[in-house]
Amino acid sequence: MAEPSAQAEATRRFGHQLHRRYGLYTLGVIGFIVLLAGAERLGWSRGWIGAMFLIGTVGVYALIGLLSRTTDEAEYYVAGRRVPALYNGMATAADWMSAASFIGTAGVLYLQGYAGLAYILGWTGGYCLVALLLAPYLRRFGQFTIPDFIGARYGGQLPRLLAVAAAVMVSFVYVVVQLYGVGLITSHLTGFSFEVGIFVGLGGVLVCSFLGGMRAVTWTQVAQYIVLIIAYLVPVAWLSLNQTGHLVSPASYGAQLQKVTEAERRLSDDPREKEVRALYAQRAAVANAKLADVPAAMAQDARQLAGQIERMKAEEQPLVRIQQAERRLQRLPRTEEAARQAYERERDTSLRQSRPLAGMPPQALPYAAGDPDGDAAQQQAFDHSRRNFIALVLCLMMGTAAMPHVLTRYYTTPSVSAARRSVGWSLFFIALLYVAAPALAVMVKYEVFSHLVGMPFDELPSWLRRWAKLDPSLVSVEDINLDGILQLSELRLGQDVIVLAAPEIGGLPFVVTYLVAAGGLAAALSTADGLLLTIANALSHDVYYRVINPRASAIRRVMLSKVLVLMVALLAAWLASLRITDILQYVSAAFSLAASAFFPALTLGVFWRRATRLGAICAMLSGLGLCAWYMVINLPWLRHLFALGPAAADLRWWGIEPMAAGVFGVPLGMAVLLLVSLVTPRPSAEEYRLLARLRAPGPAQG
Repeated sequence: MAEPSAQAEATRRFGHQLHRRYGLYTLGVIGFIVLLAGAERLGWSRGWIGAMFLIGTVGVYALIGLLSRTTDEAEYYVAGRRVPALYNGMATAADWMSAASFIGTAGVLYLQGYAGLAYILGWTGGYCLVALLLAPYLRRFGQFTIPDFIGARYGGQLPRLLAVAAAVMVSFVYVVVQLYGVGLITSHLTGFSFEVGIFVGLGGVLVCSFLGGMRAVTWTQVAQYIVLIIAYLVPVAWLSLNQTGHLVSPASYGAQLQKVTEAERRLSDDPREKEVRALYAQRAAVANAKLADVPAAMAQDARQLAGQIERMKAEEQPLVRIQQAERRLQRLPRTEEAARQAYERERDTSLRQSRPLAGMPPQALPYAAGDPDGDAAQQQAFDHSRRNFIALVLCLMMGTAAMPHVLTRYYTTPSVSAARRSVGWSLFFIALLYVAAPALAVMVKYEVFSHLVGMPFDELPSWLRRWAKLDPSLVSVEDINLDGILQLSELRLGQDVIVLAAPEIGGLPFVVTYLVAAGGLAAALSTADGLLLTIANALSHDVYYRVINPRASAIRRVMLSKVLVLMVALLAAWLASLRITDILQYVSAAFSLAASAFFPALTLGVFWRRATRLGAICAMLSGLGLCAWYMVINLPWLRHLFALGPAAADLRWWGIEPMAAGVFGVPLGMAVLLLVSLVTPRPSAEEYRLLARLRAPGPAQG
């Protein structure tokens, strides 16, 4: 009994040390914010305040990474398996709170209303599946990676290699999105260009995952969670206090939702809004006509713009206007394919702006479209929206329970019971943000409807011009009816800007704006760290060590993982610099792919003794293959990438959107695994012993 008591005492002392360190860190963060708020009152410029937030927060993360550097195998891969449940819950929440959660959740609720709740329901529900189905069993397994478990459970190298391929693909898609968020936020904080912002922020990612692996990433993620949750809750509470007098934002949600609903009815019936919508409908019709003969339309556009420039010169109009027209002429598409894409974008954007509320469904409308009691078209739209809502929830739940970088976190706890508790803590820390997101979306919409819409164009706030200059796809305004007044249909706000611009939309101090940006950066960096480590560890541990060179030393494997982290990070940063927007769309794709690849093999591998190697191989190939095919065949940009040409007909089954393709991939994988396993030889005795160890009560090994 002496040894367990000594171990328990050491664990208790370690926990107390962590409480003191992160308690002081939290006080330091609050003091830093107060200090910069005072600097703003003394007249410090926006640029200096933004730079201080970037340098201060990333500098702390880098310091933690340096102090946590290691070449020890267990420390590098699983943080020494000594992370307490509370702190593993915080680290997991930070790992989970990606740019999509921090930036995109309130944004999609702003733009889609009720339909955006699918993300919150799916992601939080997924952690229930993690707690019940996987986390305790993976911790009892006691190795390093998800491909480790697949390889041990099903035997042989092929299941392991397929798991590696799937983990790398899913994680790479996800990490590109995080680095896009890093570039967006860093450029917002510093004024750097988007591309430079990506590579500046990349340094903050690499200093943790490169030097200390899971050990550095874990303790950095705890620090990042503290920053991101403060950054999210402060503006939400402040806006709530300004609008309703309540600090607790959920308490103000109902009242603000009612005000937004009344404003939606007013704006839908406004005569000037109807005029603007009609002009956008005309523009959409013109763009659609151009698509009938793209070469002729290209020539006509060039002639018209050149003629306009000549008239402006003849009339001696201001040089600035002439130069703007010349730049528009230079930016005209040079190829037929580029022109076709430009006309399609113009048609689709104009069609969206021609609808009531700039294409946004009413905030409280269930499932975002249609009416179950309306005519046939309305009923069909309602059914289509409801099916996609449910499909997305299911994909996100199963994807959460199969996401490699999340599941790996439960290898780091001291015991199986700690793994279970850490899932509960993860859900608690995640829920703090998710409960606030719907209230933030409604309060931002109230500010836009009540104060921004109807403002003269020459009095528009500076944040609109700044964001439009940074990325016109995120923010743009256009006085299409030339009345000098901003109508809702003349304003376009992308979902990725709603949270970052919320403090300025609500008139809060600049320091809050940059606090939110620092929180978003913490969210993106924390997830990028975990994803890069997942990719590098899968390649170095599961491919190099388990397959190519089983005699490789631990130090050599760790060093190889560090090199791979650097290479993958640079490739992902380059792809992110191509401006892959709409964060949540690509994140949803990653979750569908993860669910299709891993969920059947992991869950049946734990709970069905008869699952076999060939069954798992066929399940991963068929589920992932169907999911990827459905996405490629139904997304125009992917069809173009793979040179498939335009689709001759709509290939969406039951109207399900391609990002929810996992709803087809998972059932197929389950069915294939069941059927193939039943007609192939039973698992080996070694695999049965592994299952018995996983499911037997008692302390975990490893």
